[in-house]
Order: sequence, then structure tokens, then C-alpha cells
Amino acid sequence: MASKNNGSHDESMPNSQTVCKVTKSMLPLHCPLPEISLWNQHPRVYLPIEDSGMEKCPYCGTEFILEE
Repeated sequence: MASKNNGSHDESMPNSQTVCKVTKSMLPLHCPLPEISLWNQHPRVYLPIEDSGMEKCPYCGTEFILEE
């Protein structure tokens, strides 16, 4: 399950998160994640996080961090 860094996250604005921590069980990684609100989605894009451990979505700017 992805966890959000709520430092500046506004709960009234779905999908306004900026950082998501993901685990290897969530691979292959794609954005938007399944739990993101349907009304505010962009096209699904797969992110190659396996080598770098970090990726940023080119559509919404959400940053993903791969946890061990």
C-alpha cells in the first residue's frame, strides 16, 4: 500500500499528494495508483523505478520512492 507524506498535503484536494512510498509488491509501478480518485486521473503511465529507487510522474509530478 502506498503511503503519503502529508507535510503539505491538502486532504480537500484529492490527488494533491507529492510523495508516495511504494514497495516491490506494487511493481510494475504506474501512475495514477488504483486508490486515486477517478475524476482527477491522467493517462496511466508506467514508471521504471526498479533501478533508481525514485521516479517522478511526468503528468502530475507525484514523486515515488521505492522502499525495501
